[in-house]
Amino acid sequence: MRAGTLVLTLSALLSMAPDAAAQQVGPERTAPDLARGSYDDPEAYPRPVGNAFRAAVAPQVDGRLDDAVWQSAEVLTDFIQSQPNAGALATERTEVRILYTDEAIYIGAMNYDSQAGSYVVQSLERDFPSLSTRDADIFGVTLDTFLDRRDSFIFLINPYGAYRDGQTFNDSRNTDFGFDIPIQVETARLEEGWSVELRIPWAGLRYDGARVEQVFGLNLLRRVRRVNEDSYWAPLERRDPVHRMSKAGTLNGIRGIPGSSNLSLKPYALAADQAGSTLDVSAEGARADFGGELKYGVTPGLTLDLTYNTDFSQVEVDQERVNLTRFPLFFPEQRDFFVENSGSFAFGDQTERNYRAGASLRDFTLFHSRRIGLLDGRPVPIIAGGRLSGRMAGFDVGVLDMRTEGAGEMPGENFAVLRMKREVAPGSDVGAMFIERSPVDQPGAEASRSYGLDANVRLFGGLIVSSYLARTETPAAEGDQTAARFGAAWRDRTWNLAALYRRIGDDFRPEMGFVRRRDIKHIYATVGTHRRPGVSWIQEVAPYVEMHRFNNLRDTLVTREIQGGVRVDLSSGASLNASVARRYELVETPFTVSAGTIPEGGYDFNEASVSFQSSAGRPFSANVRISGGGFYSGDRRSVGGRLRWLVSHQLAVNASADFNRIDLPEGSFTSAVYSGRVKYGFNTRVFLALNVQYNDDLDQLVTYGRLNFIHGPLSDLFLVLSERRHLGGGGGVLERAFTIKATKLLTF
Repeated sequence: MRAGTLVLTLSALLSMAPDAAAQQVGPERTAPDLARGSYDDPEAYPRPVGNAFRAAVAPQVDGRLDDAVWQSAEVLTDFIQSQPNAGALATERTEVRILYTDEAIYIGAMNYDSQAGSYVVQSLERDFPSLSTRDADIFGVTLDTFLDRRDSFIFLINPYGAYRDGQTFNDSRNTDFGFDIPIQVETARLEEGWSVELRIPWAGLRYDGARVEQVFGLNLLRRVRRVNEDSYWAPLERRDPVHRMSKAGTLNGIRGIPGSSNLSLKPYALAADQAGSTLDVSAEGARADFGGELKYGVTPGLTLDLTYNTDFSQVEVDQERVNLTRFPLFFPEQRDFFVENSGSFAFGDQTERNYRAGASLRDFTLFHSRRIGLLDGRPVPIIAGGRLSGRMAGFDVGVLDMRTEGAGEMPGENFAVLRMKREVAPGSDVGAMFIERSPVDQPGAEASRSYGLDANVRLFGGLIVSSYLARTETPAAEGDQTAARFGAAWRDRTWNLAALYRRIGDDFRPEMGFVRRRDIKHIYATVGTHRRPGVSWIQEVAPYVEMHRFNNLRDTLVTREIQGGVRVDLSSGASLNASVARRYELVETPFTVSAGTIPEGGYDFNEASVSFQSSAGRPFSANVRISGGGFYSGDRRSVGGRLRWLVSHQLAVNASADFNRIDLPEGSFTSAVYSGRVKYGFNTRVFLALNVQYNDDLDQLVTYGRLNFIHGPLSDLFLVLSERRHLGGGGGVLERAFTIKATKLLTF
């Protein structure tokens, strides 16, 4: 049976099955009933409990909490700091009220501020980047609608009404900010602070609508950036994010709301013109096209997404980088359809926030969606596809099936993925994954397959154990096609410890994934500590040592690195990092780095680096990195930096440079990448972005510009210009495209 047929059959069976998972009510932690603000450990506080109230009349969403109905709601307040003074009451008061109707849940917050107007706002963009979350004034909400203490919906809002929404999975292990809900947000800037009103339609959330009474996990965040203060309703340690749902509070009082199944359609239409010397003749010239996506809530826990003639012309180009290693670079997924629910398909070297794990998904992931619809960074037409994701009968389920057209000599292909996980204890899960990539309309052509099992266990609060066993079946492969991992890590207020063993076969080739190094036995260990020295201007000092050792499968040492370093976080939000390392590299096959070649042989050399990040909460901020030392048979000096000028809450200007000079016995050479970026928000609905990059290794200039007008909820108009130009030898346009694209969300 073809994998695509198998996946669709499983999708149908899963969609017909009822959600039988029992609602897991996590135990409320208890502690002595002391006054709020009297603990130095935020997590020693009891987990708070609040209530939502049914509104007879929905409040008007205008950013001001002056509707009479808000006065009937319970006030959630007394937020506790995680930084800079862990366990103390927040310096600025926050009052939150929650109401609901049959159509939506309403959250209103009054964020009092003794210096009203001194807000740090990095962007007016919808779904602003994570930097704009960490380094800005923010009010945040997380809702665990199944009360499983693992997953959540998250909403982050700044004082000017820009917001970021998404989902989190596995108690913060995975986040998905490609997920969008047609919410309504308004803010007001007042003499005593700023207020926010948030309307979240029930149709956009997942929950068990069959239950008469809903009980949600809840946490609330207030960030006052000018004093680098984070505080929470359910108190958290500095290392934990607001979506650590195992430590959240509880929201009661929601009764008699309808089921959450829903249907929406998002069609698009576009006109484009393309030219360039590297394009196929068939791709040049003007064209018009259309397509779209359909989203349907099959059950309260399962969502079906279908896409036809998928287009990603508005997605920003990849960042230019120079590779100074003999291994491939990992580029992250940026296309919305694949970013959404990506946490459901994660398998590989997953990491936990604030743990040093020794390897990440940038080293190995069994499924990397950039293998679908992209070839060497260029788009391959996607004909259609579907995804079923969510929860069914106690399992987290992810099913994906996509079909692409042929491109050049590459045939059309079908991509099929099945991912299932089940929680076996609070914070612990086991799972399995199956993947098939198969040519279409090529009789006798063989498919490539990948499959594996994994387990992630959390014990004693701070101990995590992670493991996987995976295998690939690739045509013509004759070597070892297996990969395995076992790792354990411990993190508490003082210690950060980890150990890891990985083994990846010499012919392990996940054709829908990414693996940085094959033919290895990898051992990793680290010991680190986190100290608060009691100095007012220093938040934390974190020294560490770590060791990597890579042998090939013949037990020959190929890489060894021993590194010691320290990170110092300042109370202002600035940070300093310094490290020294001793490395050994065995080069068995000569490889080229920029304009130089590294011959085969064994190399011992030392490296050192130092970097400083100033507080990004100020109008001017900078990150400067200097590193150098040995480089195989020669020497390397590297300087990099990022400058950011926050002209206003509307305009931000960024510039960056990464410069390397390498001296080898065979000769010297330099490589560099320069970039500049300007973003301007006319308001929270109209944005302009311009990004220019120059890669002197390729002598190419990359330009990207986009004007985005949000004309309705999750409905956009894009004007996009992108160009890649070669500057040497008289120059010439390699690729150029101008696109006008419109989308419209239709809900039923």
